[in-house]
Amino acid sequence: MSVVSKSYVLLQDIESRSRNKALGLPQQIEVRRTWSGVGFRLGGAHLLSKLEEVDEILISPEMTRVPSALSWVKGIANIRGLLLPIMDLRDFIDGEAIKTGRKTRIILIKKGELVSGLMVDEVFGMRHFFEEERTHNVPDVSDNLKKYLQGAFRKGNMHWGIFDMDNLAADPGFLEVAARNG
Repeated sequence: MSVVSKSYVLLQDIESRSRNKALGLPQQIEVRRTWSGVGFRLGGAHLLSKLEEVDEILISPEMTRVPSALSWVKGIANIRGLLLPIMDLRDFIDGEAIKTGRKTRIILIKKGELVSGLMVDEVFGMRHFFEEERTHNVPDVSDNLKKYLQGAFRKGNMHWGIFDMDNLAADPGFLEVAARNG
């Protein structure tokens, strides 16, 4: 066997061993679009708001009652020097006040000139969904709540309505907080 053929056999052996021990090519990773939001509960409804619509989440602060305000205006709270009106979102939408407890939270929203704290039953934190989990069928909720929903996501047996904070902030009824006399 000549030197060239020995070298060739050696190269073939090295190639064969390399192929046997080599890792496969990287797998093609499917890129799936995701949607992220803040999950919260209002009564029995599981809802989401876009991340950019929620400025902060607070534990219920001490509040000062506002005279002549509607029942769903819970009061004014001083949050780091900012006087923040606190609204009971469930009471505003369905006329049923939230029974405050250890899970009750305030979702702080800022929409142009409007800065408000929305009292909700519970906040679940960030939730992530794949776009293919989006549905236009909203959860079975009251008609008053449905008008604030912009579709939903379905994951497993959970149906999460997408709550539109812009729609709420544009609602003249939400901006009119004084009780009418007479």
